[in-house]
Amino acid sequence: MLSIVLLGTGNVAQQLFDALYVLPDVTVAQVYGRNAKGLDYFEERCPVTTNSDGIGTADLYIIAVSDKAIPQVSQLLKGKKGLVAHTSGSAPMNAIHAPKKAVFYPLQTFTKGRTVNFKEIPICLEVAQKEDASILEALALKLSNNVTWITSAQRKKLHVSAVIVNNFANHCYQMAAEICEAEQLPFDLLQPLIQETATKILHVSPKEAQTGPARRNDVLTQQEHLELLKNPLHKKLYQLLSESIRQQYEEKL
Repeated sequence: MLSIVLLGTGNVAQQLFDALYVLPDVTVAQVYGRNAKGLDYFEERCPVTTNSDGIGTADLYIIAVSDKAIPQVSQLLKGKKGLVAHTSGSAPMNAIHAPKKAVFYPLQTFTKGRTVNFKEIPICLEVAQKEDASILEALALKLSNNVTWITSAQRKKLHVSAVIVNNFANHCYQMAAEICEAEQLPFDLLQPLIQETATKILHVSPKEAQTGPARRNDVLTQQEHLELLKNPLHKKLYQLLSESIRQQYEEKL
């Protein structure tokens, strides 16, 4: 039986706890959080504590907190013999102040109130010592069908890519929603297009999937769009993205 102590109470910690809680041969022995209210989510299913001196013994400690808090939280585990892993996409493994350290990074967006299927989530792993690899990989394979070993440097670049396809894309959705709202148009009209755009790249590369006025260098349509956009930031983003697309396909125009 693999015993785990989870440190953190936010979206990642909650989703990870739910996934770990039902695994065979795995027990979440304790959840630690600095905010007592944040522990309400866990306390009916697992022992909880706000007292760092009361953190128990475990085979694995998973730190699921903000990047800046990782070093401080890892300091609370001084003297513990278990492996210490964080879940960050961008923090280096060395942010953990412990001899036995690792990264357990589930590459997904986690939002309160939305349940994710961990079987479909890529989990990226890294360890400081090779002898700790087996315990981390065994747990990851129980959770996910997609487990990958990558370095901290690779993970940082992957996280940049994740921000672009998730955070930036979602911001573009918000921009479009504002335009629709201003014209009393339902944003739902764009939902099939959003779905097809996401589904299409499961079958062809993003480069092959690209369409639109910038892709075909339709300057007249782009100019008309810019005149319609009232928000200066929206104009700037439209111009920057259109220019990036144009340069990408310039040779074929």
